[in-house]
This record gives sequence, structure tokens and C-alpha cells, in this order.
Amino acid sequence: MSGERPPEREHGLHLLLQMLRVRRFEERCVELYSAAKIRGFMHLCIGEEAVAVGVMEALQPEDAVVATYREHGHALVRGVSAAAVMAEMYGKLEGCSRGRGGSMHLFDAATRFCGGNAIVGGGLPLAVGLALADKLQGHKRVTACFFGDGAVAEGEFHESMNLAALWRLPVLFCCENNLYAMGTRIERYESETNLALKAASYEIPAWSVDGMDVLAVEDAARKAAAEVRAGGAPCFLELRTYRFRAHSMYDPDLYRPKEEIERWKQHDPISALTAQLREGGVLRDGDIEELERSVAEEIEAAIGFAEAGTLEPVEDLERFVYSEGPAA
Repeated sequence: MSGERPPEREHGLHLLLQMLRVRRFEERCVELYSAAKIRGFMHLCIGEEAVAVGVMEALQPEDAVVATYREHGHALVRGVSAAAVMAEMYGKLEGCSRGRGGSMHLFDAATRFCGGNAIVGGGLPLAVGLALADKLQGHKRVTACFFGDGAVAEGEFHESMNLAALWRLPVLFCCENNLYAMGTRIERYESETNLALKAASYEIPAWSVDGMDVLAVEDAARKAAAEVRAGGAPCFLELRTYRFRAHSMYDPDLYRPKEEIERWKQHDPISALTAQLREGGVLRDGDIEELERSVAEEIEAAIGFAEAGTLEPVEDLERFVYSEGPAA
């Protein structure tokens, strides 16, 4: 862990609850996927929960969030209801994207969660556009853009970093470096594996963070978000993390040594925070059981909501090809 004093009880339990919500939600999604309740592609962030939870603590309701296809945790922590996310996974009309997006395309205007993106690096230009709009309108907002280490090898990354630096746009670039771009280890596609150093070449403040330590992530994100908000210029965080499961549900995960996976599991962010809270005297008897009970109830209610949801009628197939309302 970060080595600092444990957080105050209320905040520590809040962080633990959020990570447990993400972990248990996705574990149930695995079961539902195996039962063919959820279809299509599904990418899990199990092991990476500290990144979404820590960064979201630094954001304000008016800020925007742009995520990747591994975005269930980001959406839940941002405030998209578990029911709306689960219904979307089921492809139901009550889902946050009316069942049209599924696992990879969660969207919620009310929380300014501006979408998961199925294209690697696809969210980067969108984040730059959102930040440009905020700057032109004089808003003191931050656009937090999450992307994986694989996106750093894409052209959109370099174009987005360059424009954000040149135009001093308020983007918080959050690189979730889990060491693998699908099945390719970082040393095989990046000549410079220190991604913060690469980002710094664009004259952007950039630093690396232990992405398995939620307190370290929160601290770094608060500092970066404050700098972006105050100066209107971008910052870059390289969040060094690891996914415990395969790239997607279709991935047999034959490219990673089992010993490596087990070694990273020793740094489980949930176990690490639990241990720190316990050692600091913050955690009391019954706290974990109460958190788990609360999470289980929320998830089961979300599943019930999704099961009872409705499929979009076939006659609506061509809806939303064009906007149904006037431009704002």
C-alpha cells in the first residue's frame, strides 16, 4: 500500500465498498454470461478496481468521463446504477443505452459518462473534443479519459496528446497499463515501456502510479485533476495495474504465465485495502459482512430488474439513425 496512514473510517469503508461493488458485479456477470443471459463480447476489470475507484474520487459531477470497452467498473463508480448497467448487459430497453450498446458501449448523460468505446484508442479524440468544448464555453471542467496501454501505440494517442498540449485542454489522461494489449506483452509493441516518460515528451506533466493501491491512485488523481482544473492544461497518469482474468470471455489466456497471474494476485487491491484498514484499527467486526450483504442485495436487485426488462420492438430497428430532436 501507499505507506500513509489509513484513511478515516467513513472514507475507507466507502472505497472498499466501491471496489467490492465492481468485483462482485463482474463475478456475477461471468455466471450470467456462462448461462447465456449476457451475449456478445465482455471484458472484465477484475483486479483493476483501484483505478476506477481512485480516479473517480477526484472528479466532480460536472466533469466528463470517457472510457474503454472494459468500463463496467467506471460506470458503476461514476454513478450509473447497477440496474441500468445490468439491463444494458442483457440488451434490454431499460439499459443505460436502451440495450443497443451492451457491455462495451455503456453511456449515461446524467452522470456525464460519455461512453465506453469498442475501438482501441477511440475515446481519446472524443475526450479532446469534450475538453475543447468546455474550454471554449469557459467551463472549469475536467474530462477524464481512460485507455489501455495498447492505445499508446495507436495514432489517436499521439494526435490527442499533441493537440491537448498545444491547445492547453483540460484532459486528465488515465492510462491503465495492465502490461498486455490483448495477448501481446508491452515489451513486444512499445520501444519505451515507461509510458509516463513517453507522455512527458509532449510537454505534459506525467507520472506513474501503483494502480493496485487505491489510496495512491486517489492521491495522484486528486493532484492531477486539481492541476488540470486550475490551469486548463492536460495531465497524464500511468496507472500500473493488472487484470486477473483474460482479455475477454472468449480469450483462452494462453499467453500469460500462470505464475505471473498468481504473483499479481498477491497485490489484490481489495485485500490490500482491507488489510490496511484492519491494521489501522479502522475496520470493525462485522464491517466486511455488512458491505458484502449490501453489495449482494444491490446486484441481485439489478439482475431482477434486467430479467424483468423488455426487449426493444423490431419495428424500432431504424430508430436513432438520425436525431429525433433539434440540435441543442
